[in-house]
Amino acid sequence: VQLVESGGGLVQPGGSLRLSCAASGFTFCRYVMNWYRQAPGKERELVAAIRSAGDITYYGDSVKGRFTISRDNAKNTVSLQMNSLKPEDTAMYYCNAVAPYGDHTYWGQGTQVTVSS
Repeated sequence: VQLVESGGGLVQPGGSLRLSCAASGFTFCRYVMNWYRQAPGKERELVAAIRSAGDITYYGDSVKGRFTISRDNAKNTVSLQMNSLKPEDTAMYYCNAVAPYGDHTYWGQGTQVTVSS
């Protein structure tokens, strides 16, 4: 099983980044996919989630209206479009897959997002 994130980097406030997560080794289309983030000294935070069919999404209050989660079940990928980035969005971002009945979960290694002028 692998979840490989990409797309992180350094961006100025107000800028945009698109994170991607490539999944392999499990039946991607059956899993809820999440993006979490963790800043230094803070707890891991759920940023966005998308149901297996892609029909229902969830966003944390701090990112609503700025971030968009999407998935492509044909390509086994999930993405996070991040617009209007703020310094407080700086964190390590993790891709997470949750099994249909929640009995197991997979994590990627993370990709760093830094928002700074």
